[in-house]
Amino acid sequence: MEPSAGSGPGEWGLYLVTDRLAARGRDLEEVIARALEGGVRAIQLREKDLPAGELLRMGRRLLPRVRRAGAALLIHDRVDVALALGAEGVHLARGSLRPREVRGLAGSGILIGASCHGLEEVREAVESGADFVVLGPVYATPSKARYGPPLTVEIIRQAREICPRPLLAIGGITAARVPEVIEAGADGVAVISAVLSAADAAAATGEILAAVARARSGKARE
Repeated sequence: MEPSAGSGPGEWGLYLVTDRLAARGRDLEEVIARALEGGVRAIQLREKDLPAGELLRMGRRLLPRVRRAGAALLIHDRVDVALALGAEGVHLARGSLRPREVRGLAGSGILIGASCHGLEEVREAVESGADFVVLGPVYATPSKARYGPPLTVEIIRQAREICPRPLLAIGGITAARVPEVIEAGADGVAVISAVLSAADAAAATGEILAAVARARSGKARE
């Protein structure tokens, strides 16, 4: 199922990944609502510690808001929850089912994203049928420290050469760093704390989306 706005991963610009701890004590759903007001068009519900039933209930509360904004809701890892919700997609971690396995379960009407932490993982995700790839961490960030040292933007350049699917950069992304990753070949960026921890999630979202638009425009003129 495509987002009602008609945009896909290559056009999103910003992919918001949730973590209620990053909201700094504020209600996560209200912070997400502010991000939607700021223009975010894709959200990955990634509350990994929640049991399936609670995740499903959260998704049901969020989905009407997301749909009204013309945005897409993807569920981290839980294909069952994504299907029960009728969400636009599912996002797979390295230890999840492979994209082709999910496609066999869910059919063609669902977006499948894949998190990758190196070139070989990008290659595998593409070959297995992922609709888009999120690659990182590009820069140092506490939320991605367990995945090893930062990959740097050079890995984006190399990944772009082997990835015909939309490619999003994650890990320490800020509005100031957007031009560098877009120039290196990313189609957009994925963030957690840059939006969820900001004092104003709508303003932070708008700033990142504006940076993406400027970077894309500058690249198109080259």
